[in-house]
Amino acid sequence: MTAFTAGTESRFAQARQIADAVLFEGYVLYPYRASAAKNRLRWQFGVLVPPGYGADSGEHSHQRTECLMEPRPGDRLAVELRFLRAQRRTVQRATPTGGFETVDELELADRVLVPWDEGVEERVELVVPVDELADEEVVRPFRLPACEEMELLREHGAPVGRLLRRRQRIDGVLRLTAPEVPGPYGARRLTALVENTTDWAPRPGDRREAALPHSLVSAHLLLGLDRGSFLSVTDPPEWARAAVARCRNEHTWPVLAGPPGRDQVLLSSPIILEDHPSVAPESPGVLYDATEIDEILAMRTAALTDREKREARGTDERAGAVIDLADSMPPEVLERLHGAVRGLRELTGNAPEQPWWDPGADAGVDPGRDHVLVGGHEVGAGSRVLLRPGRRRTDAQDLFLDGRTAVVEAVLHDVDGSVHLAVTLEDDPGADLWRAQGRYRYFQPDEITPLEGP
Repeated sequence: MTAFTAGTESRFAQARQIADAVLFEGYVLYPYRASAAKNRLRWQFGVLVPPGYGADSGEHSHQRTECLMEPRPGDRLAVELRFLRAQRRTVQRATPTGGFETVDELELADRVLVPWDEGVEERVELVVPVDELADEEVVRPFRLPACEEMELLREHGAPVGRLLRRRQRIDGVLRLTAPEVPGPYGARRLTALVENTTDWAPRPGDRREAALPHSLVSAHLLLGLDRGSFLSVTDPPEWARAAVARCRNEHTWPVLAGPPGRDQVLLSSPIILEDHPSVAPESPGVLYDATEIDEILAMRTAALTDREKREARGTDERAGAVIDLADSMPPEVLERLHGAVRGLRELTGNAPEQPWWDPGADAGVDPGRDHVLVGGHEVGAGSRVLLRPGRRRTDAQDLFLDGRTAVVEAVLHDVDGSVHLAVTLEDDPGADLWRAQGRYRYFQPDEITPLEGP
C-alpha cells in the first residue's frame, strides 16, 4: 500500500475545507465556555463507540459507506479516515511545598483554565489498487496507543500550575471491497466499513463521558481515485439508478466533494450534505455553530465580558481563536456577513439584480389601508381581534396566544394570494417597541374573531 500521489493530495486538500467543518461541527458552541450548559454534552456526530458500550447504549460502533465508482484501468483508490480523539485535560495548581493539586479552576492573567476534553485530529491513510478490491476484502487494522503529556504553566518565570493531558488506547479496522456491478458499464460497488474494535467495556454506573476517550469522534472518510470517477448517490445517471438504490449506507452519507464538475473525490459524512458542499466565501473563520449565523455569532462574541473571554480562551485553543477573530474583525468584513444572494446571480448572469415584485411600487397594495372580510366584518389596521390559532398549521408559540386579544397593524397579501394579518398583543407592555421595529405576529383570517369597539 503506497502513499498518496501529488494529484490525490491536491484534490483531498480542496475537499478538506468542508471536511474540517464536519470534523469540528459543534466542537465548542457559543459562548465558547466549558461552563455553558450546551458545552457539557459533547460530540453528537459521527461518534463510533467501543462495541462493549454500544451494545447497551443504543450508539453504534461502525460506519458503512457504499457507492458506485467508475475506475480506469490500473486505477488506485486513496482512502483517508479522519476523526477526533478525545484528550482529557486535568488542571492542577502548584502548592507551596512544590507539588501540585487538582483543581476545578485555575485563574491566570490571560485565561481561566478548567477541566476539558480536547479533540486531537487523527488520520488513517492507505492507497490500494482497485483491482485488488475485486475478489477479496482489504483489511487495514489500526491502533492508537494510550499516552500522557504534561504542560507546565508559568507566570513571571515561576510555576503556577500544570495541565495533564491523557489519551486512551483506541483500536479500529478499515475494510474495503469493490466488486464489479453486473452490466456493460464497468462500474464497481465500493464498500468501506469503519469499525471501532476497542475492547474497553463500561463499569456499572459509567456514563457516555467514560466511553468518549475510547471512541472515534466525528468520523468520516475521504475517498479519491487517480483517474476514475464516483457517481452521485442523490443524482446518479439513469443507467445506474437501480444499482445506486441498492447501496446501503449506515450512519454516514456519501457526497461528491470538491468543486462542481469534479467527481474524483467523495466525502462520506456523518452529517447529510449536498453534492459539492462548500463553506460560504464570506465566512472569515470557523465559529463551530454553522456559517449561516456568522454575523450574529461574531457580534455576540465581541460583546462578551473580559472575564467570559478569558474563560473561553482557557476552555480550548480553538475557542480562544474565535474570541481573537471576533475582537479583530474589521467593519468591512463584518458587513460582508450580513447576507448574500447567489441564486439570482446564477440565473441572471451579469444582469443587474432587481426585485421581481416591489410592493412599494404596486398601487393596488396598501397594508395600512387594506381590509379583509371576516364573518361579515371588515378587518384592517386598528381592528381589535380575538386570536384563535389553527392547530394544524401553527407552532407551540402561537398556541400560547389562544384566547388573547390583539390589534391588527397591517393586512398583507403574499404572492400565492393568501392573506395574513400582522398583529400586536393588547396587553403586551413591549407592543410599542415591536411596532416601532416593524416586528409582528402573523395570523390568517380564519384564525381570528373580530371584536367590537376600539
